[in-house]
Amino acid sequence: MKIRYRSLDVFRGATVCLMILVNNPGSWAHIYAPLDHAPWHGLTPTDLVFPFFLFAVGNAMSFVIPRLQEAGPAEFWKKITKRTLIIFGIGIFLNWSPFVRWNGDTLQAVTWVTDPAKNIGIRIFGVLQRIAFCYFFASIIVYYLKPKTAYFLSLVLLLAYWGLCILGNPADPYSLKGWFGTNIDKAILHIPHMYKGEGVPFDPEGFASSLGAIVQIVFGYFVGMYIKNSSAQIPKDLTDKQDPRNPMFKMLTVLFVAGVGLLVTGFCWDMVFPINKKIWTSSYTVYTTGLAIITLCVMIFFIEIKGSKSFLATFFEVFGKNPLFIFALSGFLPRLAALFKTKSGVTPWNWLYMKVLVHTPGAKENGSLLFAICVIIFMWAIAWWLDKRKIYIKV
Repeated sequence: MKIRYRSLDVFRGATVCLMILVNNPGSWAHIYAPLDHAPWHGLTPTDLVFPFFLFAVGNAMSFVIPRLQEAGPAEFWKKITKRTLIIFGIGIFLNWSPFVRWNGDTLQAVTWVTDPAKNIGIRIFGVLQRIAFCYFFASIIVYYLKPKTAYFLSLVLLLAYWGLCILGNPADPYSLKGWFGTNIDKAILHIPHMYKGEGVPFDPEGFASSLGAIVQIVFGYFVGMYIKNSSAQIPKDLTDKQDPRNPMFKMLTVLFVAGVGLLVTGFCWDMVFPINKKIWTSSYTVYTTGLAIITLCVMIFFIEIKGSKSFLATFFEVFGKNPLFIFALSGFLPRLAALFKTKSGVTPWNWLYMKVLVHTPGAKENGSLLFAICVIIFMWAIAWWLDKRKIYIKV
């Protein structure tokens, strides 16, 4: 019996949907706490979105890598190099777009280094760039190494990152100013091209913190392969997915236990190596992978085995059909709309919030959240239109 893996599309689509939600509030000054990142250590629901997406990237790789192994190294390198460069390039494009900005009443070109005196320039890294960077190295790991070796290397990378943090600054290894990775990013990226949202040059998607993110994709690949192999063992005469003979039940049990084990391990590791999204600590990788596995288990049970046709599953599935395109578009449109900003700061993108939703009764966060929901509905409509016409934009 063939499994459609609809749950994987739903899982991926849900992460994209939530990424759009947290990235598009009506006002950054008015955000409910669960929809904002943790200030430093710890995590909020928002801090689960990015690692869940990387985990989903690994799931998707489990269907692609076996085909590339059959095709040979030349096809493998052609495929992953092209995909890496395109995704990384789209990320740079978004950071740089719309390439011009208003300077008083004049449109001015945005240059690579906008203001050398203030160390302001185009940021090199970002969400899509991290996806590309980590996808590249995770692909190499799972393509060339046997599963046990890849698993061992993943553990080594997580432990090595922990050791580098301590060796980099034994006195204060996990603070914003004491974390070793910032000096590496400064040397390679240079300050004008780094993120400065923390008040100092610090890039949460930089080089050093990518070690744990690479492992997150590898773990997603392992889970995807296990799901794929388990479904291949379903007897051909098994027509009822809820039949006790269905190997999916054993698979879910194993995955659920593994997810809980990772969750507990990450929680315990947090006591000595704090869970921290911004420097992507090893405990954060392990903890969020455990949560991702448990979440996926629940989705597989209800969608693949129980055959649920819930509205939410259908809604998220649409996002999962064109995930990177929809996410990139949701980042590009506000930037483009900024070119048509009025003197009061109103653009075609934020008009609904500035003129209507800002007056929503109750807390100011209500209107800000409603605007984000409207953005989701708008982007879903585009994704639905593409899906209906079977237009799937892949790289």
